[in-house]
Amino acid sequence: MNPYSTQFIQDDDIASVINALQSPTLTQGEQTELFERELAEYLGVKYVLVFNSATSALYCSYKAHALKDSEVITTPISFVATCNMLLENGAKPIFCDIKSDGNINEDKISSLITPRTRAIVSVDYAGKSVEVDTLRQIAHKHNLAFISDSSHSFGGEYKGEKIGTLADSTIFSFHALKPITTAEGGALATNDEEIYNQAKLIRSHGVVKKTLWNTEVQSSGFNFRLSDIASALGRSQLKKIDTFIAQREKIAQFYNEVFEGNPYFDTLSIPSYIKSTRHLYPILLSQSLWCSKEDIFTELQNAGLGVQVHYKPIHLYSLYSPHTPLYNAENFYKAELSIPCHQKMSLEDAKNTSQIILDILSKYKGCKR
Repeated sequence: MNPYSTQFIQDDDIASVINALQSPTLTQGEQTELFERELAEYLGVKYVLVFNSATSALYCSYKAHALKDSEVITTPISFVATCNMLLENGAKPIFCDIKSDGNINEDKISSLITPRTRAIVSVDYAGKSVEVDTLRQIAHKHNLAFISDSSHSFGGEYKGEKIGTLADSTIFSFHALKPITTAEGGALATNDEEIYNQAKLIRSHGVVKKTLWNTEVQSSGFNFRLSDIASALGRSQLKKIDTFIAQREKIAQFYNEVFEGNPYFDTLSIPSYIKSTRHLYPILLSQSLWCSKEDIFTELQNAGLGVQVHYKPIHLYSLYSPHTPLYNAENFYKAELSIPCHQKMSLEDAKNTSQIILDILSKYKGCKR
């Protein structure tokens, strides 16, 4: 099975983990501090905190931004953690429809702003940055926080600037299927010292160390820490992030050429001022094939392609219903399939994958409506 994405663990990664396992400190030690420092240096940002998951990082970011009892404008096309953590912070997600690339439609945001709105939370769908300039202008005009769920886009850029430096807070994921991994893990990047300090407290029980054994707790928190074992893996993987993204881009460009003009689906275009991480390579089935999508999905899986759908729109889940229909997001869901695109693939793999996809789709003539 060739999955839509996968980790790429090499001998140097394994050696790094073994070295960490032989250290006297398996958690709250040097590896995590070094990983945070190296991440901050790579991104060009003042502060980075690492977490046991991007979900934990989202929670801490939202709480540090004091979003309780507020409304937050966000996208329905994301993994549910983006919005679940808003609920856990006592905030109400207000869903904004998307554009054809899966990212939030910035032109529709202003009409959703109310006196209760306190933040915009965007998602870099598939690794392609949102239109940062426009979102920052809207946030500044209405005195809103701009939080970027960039779980898909560590290593990406917008107009020559690294994602991670562009929003008030940026969240990354190091889940096994992301371009680099700590198995499970995530990070929060910010230039705001207060956000950093608040999130750091929440990450570790709210405990402040004073002198010797004496500590103080003025607010509650959790154990959201990343172990030194995971951090050692992250440090090793970080050295290869640009190489990994380059290989993903190579596969994606091959697909773009092979699939151009085909009658079965569209692909997403990326402007030259955005460097995508290509976490996903989505194809959008022609409307006539939507009714055959389950059969197509199953046949592709049976042919050895680990395709997936990203994502069921969050507003369609019962936890978030009822909600105003969002037609672009719902149609995107009906059309989208994520096909294999990752750093372990060769061009020969991509050639075989593309041929399987085109051969299978050629058998589906569409549905009568």
